[in-house]
Amino acid sequence: MVTLTKLPDGLADTRLGLDARSLQSILTVEDEDQVVTLRGARLRLHREDKVEAPVAVLLPLDQLFDIRIAAALRMWRGLTGRTPGPDLGMLTPERRNRLIHALRALDGRLERATYPEIAAILFDTEPISKRDWISHELRDRTGRIIRLGFFMMRGGYRRLLLHPYRRRV
Repeated sequence: MVTLTKLPDGLADTRLGLDARSLQSILTVEDEDQVVTLRGARLRLHREDKVEAPVAVLLPLDQLFDIRIAAALRMWRGLTGRTPGPDLGMLTPERRNRLIHALRALDGRLERATYPEIAAILFDTEPISKRDWISHELRDRTGRIIRLGFFMMRGGYRRLLLHPYRRRV
């Protein structure tokens, strides 16, 4: 979330600020908290009170400082007509698929499916015999995915709410 505030007097040369037209889309909304779309990028904004041009971005010096800078930079790029860049808060397709596999594997385990049965379904392979399972390439991968499913079931799903900040906080 990017927090907008009034630019303190004398902090910056107002001639270098963004023109009123580019700021109009974010300053004319009545709500203090809003989601705006700038050049295809969705950004969450918070305005302190009634903010008018010229504006500044409030960046607390905390553990999320680098994430806040990235969000502010995406907003600035969108307001100036440039491509905002990637959203650090989005899950990658690979991560999303891994989470889907983890939940499917968890469902299978809770229904008493064996690890080889789960691997065959998740990875679309032929059923794996007990003898081959001991040295099969999917054995460790399946175990990790099932452990992730149980971790999520025991409350680990809450870490998704902190993505991508979970390593920083």
